[in-house]
Amino acid sequence: MMKPPQIAALAVAALIPVGVLTWSSVPPQTEELADGTLRVRVEFSGGYETDPVDHGRPVRLIAGALGVDPEVFRDAFSRVNPAPAGSHPDHERVRENKEALMSALGPFGITNDRLDDVSDQYRYEPGRGGLWPHKVATAYAIVKDGAVTRFEVTDPGYGYNAPPKIKVPGIDGSPYETLFVAELSFGPDFEKNGSIFSIAGSGWAEED
Repeated sequence: MMKPPQIAALAVAALIPVGVLTWSSVPPQTEELADGTLRVRVEFSGGYETDPVDHGRPVRLIAGALGVDPEVFRDAFSRVNPAPAGSHPDHERVRENKEALMSALGPFGITNDRLDDVSDQYRYEPGRGGLWPHKVATAYAIVKDGAVTRFEVTDPGYGYNAPPKIKVPGIDGSPYETLFVAELSFGPDFEKNGSIFSIAGSGWAEED
């Protein structure tokens, strides 16, 4: 059983030395600090992808909000008999599916009301371009001599089901997502579930 909040590193940085990075130009939203280093606003993209085995369900977020491991929720949902695509389940099917879920999740301390709240929070229609509630994170890279030395996460955001891609404007080097990695935190608070706990990288430049 996963006790919230759970902090999970969902990707591993490739061992690429900082020396491959080249500072090309001073990007927008850049602040020069007193010690001569630059504070550059990070660009995030994605992070809302779902595992193919979950058929569009943000299982990491659902499991995090329920306080269980994703495999526990996947096992519980495997007992559900969904209505055919494009149709709504009848009352009897809804009742049977809820009983199947509760029989699997109840032993983990999950109540019917909590399951309903979490299901409502992460219910969306992907075919219409919808998405569950989320907030894009805000972070800054500290750059010294053309290399990133560390990150400051000023707003961790929420609703990330997978690590978002990270780009530091002005840094040449590709692919960016192999250089910097977001670690996500999951827990019962909807406005903290799927938030960015930290950003890591490999081959950090040394600060004085």
